Amino acid sequence: MELITTISIIISLLIGIVIGRYLLQMLFKKQEQEAKEKAENIIKEAEKQAEHVKKQRQLEAKEKFLQLKAEHEKEVSQRNNTISQKENSIRQKEQSLNQKLENLNREKQELDKKSTKLDQLIEVNEKKSEEVEQLKNQHISQLETIAGLTAEEAKEQLVTSLREEARSQAMIQIKDIVDEAKLTASKEAKKVVIQTIQRTATESAIENTVSIFNIENDEIKGRIIGREGRNIRALEAATGIEIIVDDTPEAIILSGFDPVRREIARLSLHRLVTDGRIHPARIEEVVAKTRTQIEDEIVEIGERTAIDLGIHGLHPELIRMVGRMRYRSSYGQNLLQHSREVANFAATMAAELGLNVKHAKRAGLLHDIGKVPDDNPELPHAILGMQLAEKYKEHPDVCNAIGAHHDEIEMTSMISPVVQACDAISGARPGARREVVESYIKRLKELEELALSYPGVEKTFAIQAGRELRVVVESEKVTDAQAEILAADISNRIQTEMTYPGQIKVTVIRETRSVSYAK
Repeated sequence: MELITTISIIISLLIGIVIGRYLLQMLFKKQEQEAKEKAENIIKEAEKQAEHVKKQRQLEAKEKFLQLKAEHEKEVSQRNNTISQKENSIRQKEQSLNQKLENLNREKQELDKKSTKLDQLIEVNEKKSEEVEQLKNQHISQLETIAGLTAEEAKEQLVTSLREEARSQAMIQIKDIVDEAKLTASKEAKKVVIQTIQRTATESAIENTVSIFNIENDEIKGRIIGREGRNIRALEAATGIEIIVDDTPEAIILSGFDPVRREIARLSLHRLVTDGRIHPARIEEVVAKTRTQIEDEIVEIGERTAIDLGIHGLHPELIRMVGRMRYRSSYGQNLLQHSREVANFAATMAAELGLNVKHAKRAGLLHDIGKVPDDNPELPHAILGMQLAEKYKEHPDVCNAIGAHHDEIEMTSMISPVVQACDAISGARPGARREVVESYIKRLKELEELALSYPGVEKTFAIQAGRELRVVVESEKVTDAQAEILAADISNRIQTEMTYPGQIKVTVIRETRSVSYAK
């Protein structure tokens, strides 16, 4: 009985194992089928996403293509406009040449008429000569009979007397011709200069030391000043420009001798007012961005000037210096305006004299390039400009014209006296230059450079028309006690080394900032 029970249990177990194995196989097959279906769904979903990404990339590519196409069309349009302008200029020149050709044809016709009359006079003279010859022979016969001389002897006496008379008349005529040539040369030279001035007459703009920033309403003045004046102090410290907020309606005055600083201050104020966020941190950020923008604009001004004058192949550093001329002045006369005038004058005068127009124009534009560098050595600006031109591989004639336009070196090129004369023409115009402004700006620059020569000084700003000097020092290198000593030292040095009216207030600013970042 027990054996049967045991066998029954074993059989039950075997049957259970078989059934369990079968169920497991069914379960595994079901899971495998589900996994395959899931994988297929994932693949289909991935294909859908890939198709969507593909379409999106195609749309972005089309948008980029359309954008590039629009830019290309804009560039083509600009070039077409430039070509049209040049065609109009060529057409005007062609009309001028046609007019000159017509005048020449008229003159030729008049000369032909005169030539015909001359031929007729020659024929009459020939007839009269024959009559004179007959009379001459008769007179010779009569003279030989009366004087008892042969024709040859009388001829020798006559030739001798005529030779002496001709010699004296020739000397008088030579003197008259020389005097007339001197007078004509002077007239022709003056004519060339006058024609040059007439053909290249330009407007003159004299930069001053004040810029006006216009605002929509006077409520903005309070925001610019800030709480207890912190905003306006931050602006003056960042730009080095005195900002005057007075009762002038809808206007703020920016005062400073450096045009670059004034432009940075003006553009920064415009951005701050437009943005609406005006506080010290934002002010420093905007001023830094504006300063970078001004540097880019300087390069753009240089490139545009070279294109306007038709000058090609200038070194990039020379182009940057030409752009910086926009913010420099020479005795109150804008340096870029002056250089453009000299370039146009020199080109016109060189064309009249049959010289190289391209070299004359380059030398005229670059003749004052030595006034641009801030860290220039103790050299005359003409010599420094010549060295810069030689450094950047300009033609020797151009370099000589730059260096010799104030007679610092000997002139070895025909272009040099032309550039010198054109520089004098541009600078000598009534109202072109102001000696007082130049000496004033020079004094302020010397004032800033004096303070910069001290160790630990980061920035210096001469404001209040030179009556105040603000010195910003590095807090890590200069302590509070040293700042007081530095202010006294600078004041004493200004008293002993400089000449100035009134008194100069020296303010040393030491600011400590602690910066930390939350991550």
